Amino acid sequence: MSSRARLADIAAKAGVSEATVSRVLNGKPGVAEETRQSVLTALDVLGFERPTRLRRRSAGLIGLVMPELINPIFPAFAQVIESALSQRGFTPVLCTQSPSGATEDEYVEMLLERGVSGIMFLSGLHADTGADHARYQALVDRNLPVVFVNGWLPGVGAPFISSDEYAATELAVSHLVALGHRRIGFTSGPERFIVVQRKLAGFRTALKAQLGLSDDDINGLVELSVFGVEGGQAAAQRLLDTGCTAVICGSDMMALGVIRAARQRGLSVPADLSVVGYDDAPMMEFTDPPMTTVRQPVQAMALAAVQSLLDEVRGHTTPRTEFLFRPELVVRNSTGPVRG
Repeated sequence: MSSRARLADIAAKAGVSEATVSRVLNGKPGVAEETRQSVLTALDVLGFERPTRLRRRSAGLIGLVMPELINPIFPAFAQVIESALSQRGFTPVLCTQSPSGATEDEYVEMLLERGVSGIMFLSGLHADTGADHARYQALVDRNLPVVFVNGWLPGVGAPFISSDEYAATELAVSHLVALGHRRIGFTSGPERFIVVQRKLAGFRTALKAQLGLSDDDINGLVELSVFGVEGGQAAAQRLLDTGCTAVICGSDMMALGVIRAARQRGLSVPADLSVVGYDDAPMMEFTDPPMTTVRQPVQAMALAAVQSLLDEVRGHTTPRTEFLFRPELVVRNSTGPVRG
């Protein structure tokens, strides 16, 4: 593309003259700051590279540590967080774990060596009740700003941003009971994770309140497995054997595994089995059938986490507590009335 065409495109996008665009790109005086910002925004939106002198200087590095990128809910969080940090002048450093890759502690050590301004942990070891949480207190003790997403450590003085997992399973149970289901199963990852404990507590409370079931009754409806499609598929085998007509899952990926297990038995979803996921990860509205799920408020949670962390970075005191965000039931086609 010619420089002339580029100037014309930027001018049209910013709503200014080509001469004004030229003055901004060449660093000439006499342009209002608001107009200058409009031209730079147009430059970015159109995908043109900024001249060296106009590139943003980073206000600091922020580490973002998360488990993996296979489950699409994690990239969804990362995208909002990275965009919000960049808009505020900070440079995000994404650290994702894999079975043979760097551990969370190794990533933290690397980030500290690079002098990060703060670290955000998403669904990390802080969500695992079996992990040693002294590692996080050590970060707090050295006055490094940290924020935790989805997990809760009552002894660590930092902001925690969580989706209300307890309310999530209550919403799912209410939906299925309204459809006439009475044998409702639950599957999620290992119980040592705080997010699983909370979902399970909400499930138990809702079944007792809405169906009058005992603890023994409920125990027979719970099958904890490993996170992921394979875990959901394995758990579904036993839940289907117990006569469940609906299954609530700890993640959308597990829900896809439950649907796969049902189809292997020749069952139809939702005619023979209703399935509820959790997260409302991208693409869930395009699965077969489109997934009924409980949506994590990713946008609101991610922005709150960024704001809390940057408040800490700038020396402002943020409440050292947990902020709970209300999830939302999204009804699609994987749930329906109980047969008969």
